[in-house]
Amino acid sequence: MELAINWKIFATIFVSVFIAELGDKTQLATMLFAADKDVSKWLVFMAASAALIVATAVGVLVGSFLSAYIDEKLLSYIAGTGFIIIGVYTLYTA
Repeated sequence: MELAINWKIFATIFVSVFIAELGDKTQLATMLFAADKDVSKWLVFMAASAALIVATAVGVLVGSFLSAYIDEKLLSYIAGTGFIIIGVYTLYTA
């Protein structure tokens, strides 16, 4: 089985997720673990990477499941509305 990679889509996903992850709770928690001088930096890296891989796998599986029952355009609207609500709430509570 050959895996053909669409590099444009790959880059779009990579940049979107990378920017979304910068400065979030996951990165801050990882920095706190790495700041402990008694903890191996490789251990922190491997554990955090494994956790992100599992979380991403859950997202892909749920997204695949939902796309079988809900139109992709509707899912985009729901996700976009959710982000807007979160943004407005964040601004309101700041």
